Amino acid sequence: MFSKFTSILQHAVEALAPSLPLQEDFVYHWKAITHYYIETSDDKAPVTDTNIPSHLEQMLVILVQEESEREFGETGPCMEYLLHHKILETLYTLGKADCPPGMKQQVLVFYTKLLGKIRQPLLPHINVHRPVQKLIRLCGEVLATPTENEEIQFLCIVCAKLKQDPYLVNFFLENKLKSLASKEAANATSEDIPKGQDSLSADTGQCFRPEELSGASGAESTESEEEPPQQIDDLSAGLDGLSVAALPEATVVRPNQDYNLVNSLLNLTRSPDGRIAVKACEGLMLLVSLPEPAAAKCLTQSTCLCELLTDRLASLYRALPQSVDPLDIETVEAINWGLDSYSHKEDASAFPGKRALISFLSWFDYCDQLIKEAQKTAAVALAKAVRERFFIGVMEPQLMQTSEMGILTSTALLHRIVRQVTSDILLQEMVFFILGEQREPETLAEISRHPLRHRLIEHCDHISDEISIMTLRMFEHLLQKPNEHILYNLVLRNLEERNYTEYKPVCPEDKDVMENGLIAGAVDLEEDPLFTDISPDNTLSNQEWLSSSPPTTPDHPKNDGKTEVHKIVNSFLCLVPDEAKSSYHVEGTGYDTYLRDAHRQFRDYCAICLRWEWPGSPKALEKCNLEAAFFEGHFLKVLFDRMGRILDQPYDVNLQVTSVLSRLSLFPHPHIHEYLLDPYVNLASGCRSLFSVIVRVVGDLMVRIQRIQDFTPKLLLVRKRLLGLEPEGPVIDHITLLEGVIVLEEFCKELAAIAFVKYHAASTP
Repeated sequence: MFSKFTSILQHAVEALAPSLPLQEDFVYHWKAITHYYIETSDDKAPVTDTNIPSHLEQMLVILVQEESEREFGETGPCMEYLLHHKILETLYTLGKADCPPGMKQQVLVFYTKLLGKIRQPLLPHINVHRPVQKLIRLCGEVLATPTENEEIQFLCIVCAKLKQDPYLVNFFLENKLKSLASKEAANATSEDIPKGQDSLSADTGQCFRPEELSGASGAESTESEEEPPQQIDDLSAGLDGLSVAALPEATVVRPNQDYNLVNSLLNLTRSPDGRIAVKACEGLMLLVSLPEPAAAKCLTQSTCLCELLTDRLASLYRALPQSVDPLDIETVEAINWGLDSYSHKEDASAFPGKRALISFLSWFDYCDQLIKEAQKTAAVALAKAVRERFFIGVMEPQLMQTSEMGILTSTALLHRIVRQVTSDILLQEMVFFILGEQREPETLAEISRHPLRHRLIEHCDHISDEISIMTLRMFEHLLQKPNEHILYNLVLRNLEERNYTEYKPVCPEDKDVMENGLIAGAVDLEEDPLFTDISPDNTLSNQEWLSSSPPTTPDHPKNDGKTEVHKIVNSFLCLVPDEAKSSYHVEGTGYDTYLRDAHRQFRDYCAICLRWEWPGSPKALEKCNLEAAFFEGHFLKVLFDRMGRILDQPYDVNLQVTSVLSRLSLFPHPHIHEYLLDPYVNLASGCRSLFSVIVRVVGDLMVRIQRIQDFTPKLLLVRKRLLGLEPEGPVIDHITLLEGVIVLEEFCKELAAIAFVKYHAASTP
């Protein structure tokens, strides 16, 4: 109480007394602080019961006022006094000793405000960045301390300054041998008096401009500045009697002291206070984005950053329940790493493991954003660490297990993070983890070369429909990611040589056929017995095609070697026989309903693929190795096999299989278009295409229709039930087949729409 009264009285006297020159006033406040340590006998009283906080605050006010009265970049006598007399070094020593109790907090506040309020660059000065570096080491040593908030504020202001001037980060990269010596010297109370510029150069390996180091002017020789060195010596002698208690360090292992700023932030990310942890993560985000190569190398090779990211990711993943409903994993709200706050009591849609799931997804989002913002060298190193230490080390064993529940949960989690990842570099590592790095054509004998890829593709045809659907959905979202290797590895590498075709050189007698829009040797499906019963409602007349197709131009003649699009579209529309069609009985389910979606999706895919520089036309057959045996690849093999069983599979499985195939058909690569969307391609012996698979299904369907009584009415009733137009009623015989027929009809209409949209886009000048 008495000290507070004294402080109030002092402020009153200062207010009434004539104002002193700023430098004298500054020196007065600093002397008042040093006199406390020389004269005090009670070092147990908290700092808040002394005048020290008030004097420090006044020193800051004076420094800010001095700078505002001078031109930018000009150093005033008060700032020169602070630098020349190593006031920050002394304050660091007092803060480390925390004498009087609470002094560390006051020192952190002073450093933070000094760096934040002074506009001129201070960190290049030896007598600023050296004590700043030492104070950084004190931060995060003990978690949940009363000074945590001040520590993180101090670290964040340093990070902000480095973000403004990235080259300054080199002042904070210590040499390994010298850093060890610095750590030993930290136990000595004499460290508050530096040994000059040579000492600094050895400490950081940096060179400094003389004007930055000295900040000198003629004012240094004033009488008022000649007295404080004696005061400092007295203060040092007084400090010799202080006991600096050894504080238990946080449990994060530090391999060395090269980048203490990162190490301190890493420790504070483990704070039980969520706000402190988030601020520490923000500080790390600033540091990894610095463009300095030396800092990026030190960040990934000499700190625990990679280990912390991946170990926490692994521990949060392992904390998840063994089984989580895939729907919960998919539908849990979007996760933002900075907003990881969840209250089970306030959540009406809570489920077991939701807290753990949100924590895992939140930290994965942070890793993703950190890699996205990081300098490229650091980003690559961090992404590789996530792949090796988390994807391969933790996720792969879960995905390779045999327990159906475990497979389902781990695949659902993989699906979720595939959807969530936004960093191109992390996506690349994830793709390599899932698919491998192989780019040569597949062979049937080597489809298990990358075990995880093989297992996941096999899961697309798993005995468990849930596992099949979840894995197919994962691949569907993977195909939508902006990474060229995904499609190339799964499909394109096997179509590169076009050895699914049979090459027949055009001879003179084929010219008439070519003029009719058919490729030599192709079968006109409209003349095929399977397609003689064509409903006029499901084809487009020549007049309609004239109005809807692109106009013929000199650059795009009507017969340019491609099959006319109307024949392709009608081929898909006429695949399903009339007696197996039901859409024309229900309004709003025609082929045209797919055109708008196909146009939008194709435009999106073109935007994704634009930078991949795909060819505009197929590779010339004369340059292809048609003698090589064709294998469509493991992925297409499984999809075609499942498509071939569309009449015998559950409705949900069929929807997912056809969804993946339609996604593949949308890619604007000429070989994909030819193989998946051209019914008239000359298939080599033993090869199959998407169209040929559907033809076989239709052939089987026409035989099976004859065995089902009242087939058409039952088919229409099932369609109306699926659309919600009819209430659920008694179970209908052959329900799986009937639902399969409906999916088949809709899929053919979707393929027709995609073919038309792609042709229109390619033909538009």
